Amino acid sequence: MRPTKSLGMAIAAGLLLLLALAKGTPAQDPAVVNAKTIWVKLENSRVRVLEAVLKPGDKENLHSHPAYVIYVIDGGKVRTHAVDGTTNETELKAGDTIYRDPVTHWAENIGTTTIRLVLVELKST
Repeated sequence: MRPTKSLGMAIAAGLLLLLALAKGTPAQDPAVVNAKTIWVKLENSRVRVLEAVLKPGDKENLHSHPAYVIYVIDGGKVRTHAVDGTTNETELKAGDTIYRDPVTHWAENIGTTTIRLVLVELKST
């Protein structure tokens, strides 16, 4: 193979990779990057409802949410990690309802109980 043809193929492969990375949103989608712990229960033009289950020791991958509401079915102790490196520990209690502004983060269950949440992501209308 001629060097220019190899270089051309390498450049084309690099451009395809950049295009895939530029889309960004699917890679940040909690239901995609955390498919073992987060499931879409309902989605329409106004909301997306997710169910999340984190067993003790479970750690999520980095993901993003638009503005959203959390309803705690089964509580526990969770540590959230922001992209700037800060962390926050929270004790979630069954029945808690929490509003959160848009965020990119990941969380881990640092307690001894399984945490079950319903998350309602709000969509722009």
